[in-house]
Amino acid sequence: MNDTAQAERARVEMPLDRRSRRDPQGTRRALLDAAIAEFAAKGRAGARVDEIARRAGVNKQLVYHYFGNKDDLFRTALEEVYGQIRAREKTLNLADLPPLRAMEVLVGFSFDYLAEHPEFIALLNDENRHGAVHLDGSGTVRAMHSPLVAMIEETLVRGIREGVFRADLDPLNLYISIAGLSYFFFSNNRTLSAIFGTDLGHAKAVAGRRRHVVDFALAALRPVD
Repeated sequence: MNDTAQAERARVEMPLDRRSRRDPQGTRRALLDAAIAEFAAKGRAGARVDEIARRAGVNKQLVYHYFGNKDDLFRTALEEVYGQIRAREKTLNLADLPPLRAMEVLVGFSFDYLAEHPEFIALLNDENRHGAVHLDGSGTVRAMHSPLVAMIEETLVRGIREGVFRADLDPLNLYISIAGLSYFFFSNNRTLSAIFGTDLGHAKAVAGRRRHVVDFALAALRPVD
């Protein structure tokens, strides 16, 4: 690198480093948002630290300063996207709703969240492709899911007591079923569209699928005559 290029690089990077010192949380947030976007677009293998830093508008050395290596950053990105959906679920306040309505809200929310957050699906698909090696050691993500299962269990108990739910439902299996009904539709949307010769990504098709998912899930919860 010649002297002119070095001087230009120093001119650009010095203010960014000062900005980081002034607002470390903001810098970390910008890097994490940039990493989620980059990982979602290119996967863990294809993502580049230089591009993440460029998206965030900071020196790439700050990636290593805040997150360690690229694998650590990918793990943090996964924890962040899981944390975002779990935080939104808490705001549903299911305990304040009648049990049947609570489940309707939860199923609908799960569908809508995936429709609105393709980056969540992209990161999870990539992590599954690599055998969940990053999540396997994440106590953070495991801790997030215990309250979710407990919330579903509490709703089931109330519904069983009121006679609106079957008594043989397992909360963990129910969560997996609710997630799967929506996740498969969005993660495989393009292949399903190609196979069946119809645009399942069209707003009308998405709305129809949402109605089906909610109705299907609620029907499965009701007591058998």
